[in-house]
Amino acid sequence: MLVVVGGHSRNIGKTAVVAGLIRKLRHRKWTALKISQTGHGVCSNTGNACECGPEPDHPFALSEEYEPGPSDSGRYLAAGAERSFWLRTPTGRLFEAADLVRKIIDQSANTIIESNSILEFFDPDLFLMVLDFGCEDFKPSSLRFLNRADAFLVVDKGINVPLWDDIAKGFCEETPRFLVKPPAYVNAAVAEFVNSRLPASTADSRSR
Repeated sequence: MLVVVGGHSRNIGKTAVVAGLIRKLRHRKWTALKISQTGHGVCSNTGNACECGPEPDHPFALSEEYEPGPSDSGRYLAAGAERSFWLRTPTGRLFEAADLVRKIIDQSANTIIESNSILEFFDPDLFLMVLDFGCEDFKPSSLRFLNRADAFLVVDKGINVPLWDDIAKGFCEETPRFLVKPPAYVNAAVAEFVNSRLPASTADSRSR
């Protein structure tokens, strides 16, 4: 069973949502995966210079976290994940790691992935998109997957109208929306929605 958490920009609470779902639904025995894409020495997750990418002669790098800690993958373990991984690829080369991601999914009871771009290769059981109306940035890659969201988690910062009016006009009005507040991000309503949408059987992890 596969859950994907994405968002329209960096640093809007995606990791907190993943950790919150793991904590609230710990009985699902999650394997968590964080995907970072890098280009020109800049991380797609933070927008800052970083050296987290793979070696030049390798298409991707995967590491498993073993101890709870302040890193994103460490936060997943602290929340109760059974296993936690961090995958790094150069921008546009995630396809080279798709088979490895599929193996992780197939070997796990339930998998939760923090990423938008993974939707190019997998059809999750549930896709949640985090939105912050106060953040002007809306990545084109996120816009591509807007209509695939099963629910929007709108970060409550007292701003009721998004700063991206042109994009807001294309919202799917039928898609469920949940107002979530930092630092918890995942409330009882969100947890209940996710749990109710996941099948009782965990054997069917679907991929294209």
